Parts: sequence; structure tokens; C-alpha cells
Amino acid sequence: MELYLDSADIKEIEHAFKLGFLTGLTTTPTFMHREGITDVDATILKLADMVPVLQIEALGKTAEEIVTEAKRQDALGLDRSKTVYKIPISMEGVKACKQLTDEGFLVNIHLVYTLQQAYMAMAAGATYVCPLVGRLQDQGHDALALVEQCVEAVNYYGYNTKIMFSSVRNVEHVRNAINIGVHTVTVPWKIMQQLTENNFTTVGTNQFFEHTALMTKTIGQCIRPQNPTITVDKTVMDSLVIMSTGGFGAVTIVNNNSEPIGFFTDGDLRRQLEQQGESFLQQSLSTLKLNKPHAVEANNLLVEASNAFSKHKVDQLVVTNNGKVVGMIDIQDLVGID
Repeated sequence: MELYLDSADIKEIEHAFKLGFLTGLTTTPTFMHREGITDVDATILKLADMVPVLQIEALGKTAEEIVTEAKRQDALGLDRSKTVYKIPISMEGVKACKQLTDEGFLVNIHLVYTLQQAYMAMAAGATYVCPLVGRLQDQGHDALALVEQCVEAVNYYGYNTKIMFSSVRNVEHVRNAINIGVHTVTVPWKIMQQLTENNFTTVGTNQFFEHTALMTKTIGQCIRPQNPTITVDKTVMDSLVIMSTGGFGAVTIVNNNSEPIGFFTDGDLRRQLEQQGESFLQQSLSTLKLNKPHAVEANNLLVEASNAFSKHKVDQLVVTNNGKVVGMIDIQDLVGID
């Protein structure tokens, strides 16, 4: 099934075609007007250089006007084998379609809302027939049944026509197009970007990155550049300042040799304030009952920190280098790491 982008936004066109496998671009005068384009011919030539196949409008009220417009655009220097001229379905439109396809032009008969319209386009030799699914559904019609009937007609009668599923409003429409067996679908970039998304895929991919990081990165590579330490002779207020300004939930209390002797956490702070009041803020850290924190070496693999969190049932670990504190790692630092 061919995949087209439906757009006139230059930036998203550039981005989308970096995928490398899109068949081409469909655009409309409405899209160009929405983007503020005033030099249509210059834009058409620019787009033709950007995409493998370009589908553009050839407007006219009579078959002669439509043919003249298609030939005028062709004379701009477009590659006839890579340009498809879009014509709204009408008696004059299918007449022009026959004349153009007889001369080697590629034609898309679009704005199709009935099987009868699609049949006339097929009989006229249209390269593409384009039912508008979203617009039909907006009007309460069974658009999917129409598209399926168009596909069946092509397959049954052997018309050399591709059915293009257009007016795509959501990812479900793309699934519908695949199930029906259309030959082509044209999709807005906003919807196309969602086609590879799935929460289970995201969860599994993130897990792979996390587990790879545990086996390949060192603890030192994953700690923050700030080292939230404080010497034991400072006050609770001093530790609060360090935690608040650095956005940490704890500080490592060290002795004069920068060796870890304890943790002071925001949980400790709340509990003691409830018990002692604001006077606790002036208390020296040396008066607190401290348990020596669990430490991991910065040069060891991250998996060691993961195992230590599980083994000791703690949320923070001191990170040391040859016994000296160089940082802290929180259990949340392991979430989403890559």
C-alpha cells in the first residue's frame, strides 16, 4: 500500500520525507491558502523537488479548462511521470481525465462520495480514485463501505486504478484502510506520527534502555553534578538551605575527612519539626542520632546501586570515590535512565 503525506506545510514535509519510504505528497489549494502561500506555481516547483511524487490540483469548469491548466503546470518543468493532477469528480472532470490519461498524464479523481462517481472515474482511466472518508463520516454516511466497494470494483473489473483512502482523521482510519485493502492512503503528519506509538512498546523499550544502562554505565556517570554534603558541625538550617537550593531530598553528613557518617532527609526534617518546633532548625547536626549511610563506589556499574537499593531497602545511597563522598544517588535516578 502506498503511503502519501497530506500537507502543504514545508517544515513538516521536510521532516516527514526524511523517513525515506513515503510514496509522495498530496496537497490542495485549501492547504496552501491555510499556509499563507500566494505564489502557487513557485510552491509547486519547490515541492516537486522535495518529494518522489507530487499530487496537485488542476482546476477548471470545463474539460478544456482542466486540460489547459494541467498542461500549463506541466510546462512549468514538472516531471510528468512524477506528477499527478487532481480533478474533482464531475462529467467535465472525467472527460478531462480521459483526455489527459490518453496523453500520458497521471490523474487523481477526488472528492468522491458515491460508488457511481468512482465508477465513472475508473471508466475514464483515472490513475487514482479518492473517496473522502472523514468528510463522509461527518455527514453520517458509511464511508468505509464505500471505500470497500471501490476496492472490490477495481479488483473485480480489473480497472487500472488505485483507490486512495483520504480525509484521514485518526489512526483507526489507517487501520481501516489496511483492512479494506486500499492501494493508497494519504495521511496528515499529525496522524502519521502516531502510527508507531503504543504504550506497551514504550514501556518495553524504556525497560531495555534502563537494563542496558545498568550493565554499561557507572554510578558516577548517573549522579547529578551537585554534591549535597554538609559537615557535621553545621546546623539543621544549613542542611535545609542545601536541600532547598539544590532540589535534593537529602544531604550527606560528612566528617572533616569528607567521609560519610549519616543522611539527613526531608522526612527527618518534617518529623522533628512536628516534635520540637522551629527551634529544631538551630540544632547542630552533631547532636542528631545518625546511622552510617550505605555507600557505593562511583566507578562501579550502575547495577550495583540497583542491587543496593533492593538489599538495604533505602531510597538514597552515598556515592564515594576511594572512600570520599562525591555525590548521592536516589532510587528515582534509576527511573527512565538511558
